[in-house]
Amino acid sequence: MNEHTLSMRLERVAAHVPAGARLADIGSDHGYLPVALARRGAIIAAVAGEVALTPYQAAQRTVRDNGLEDRITVRHASGLAAIVPNDGITAVSICGMGGETIRDILEAGKQLLGGHERLVLQPNGGEQALRHWLMDNDYRIICEEVLRENRFDYEIIVAERAESVSYSAEQLYFGPLLMQARSPAFLFKWQRMLRQKHQTLANFARARQPVPEEKVRDITRQAQWITELLA
Repeated sequence: MNEHTLSMRLERVAAHVPAGARLADIGSDHGYLPVALARRGAIIAAVAGEVALTPYQAAQRTVRDNGLEDRITVRHASGLAAIVPNDGITAVSICGMGGETIRDILEAGKQLLGGHERLVLQPNGGEQALRHWLMDNDYRIICEEVLRENRFDYEIIVAERAESVSYSAEQLYFGPLLMQARSPAFLFKWQRMLRQKHQTLANFARARQPVPEEKVRDITRQAQWITELLA
């Protein structure tokens, strides 16, 4: 993967960035996503934020090698601290981290968001916690998808600010729009997850030390939700 050929996962993220956006790509790694979008003329400008020094330097190189210094600013910063008001950001992408980490980044920097930005999020697990934050902070999920790449299931969650948002516990767990669409990739993921839940419960039953009752209840409830979903 490079700025010329994005992974399937990043291509799907790119598809949700509005045309003509001013993008903040947080945890940009090598800067491939904003550089690819700028090369295609899909965005006006971008900030590539990276907290780790080596990827920050790699992103600087990617931007420089593509002659995009006038359109993409690379900043060595933690989370949304990479954004300043003059950037006029209209879209924020955060990809390739756990959902809890993305949630924490959004929570720590939410005062830096104007509320008009589209959030394009690609968590590696922890989607439930992330959806909970979106609901609690009045972000409506406007698009969701599941894709499978290199034997991993990835979810993309796209959200925008709304007046008030309410999701059920099951919707937070599965994704409100994913539950409706029931794509083959979505069903495949949850068939696999159901097998994992049953295996976990079997391991609990064989455990030498008693497993906390609350943990058993949680996994049992999740297995029941998945069974009902797939019925």
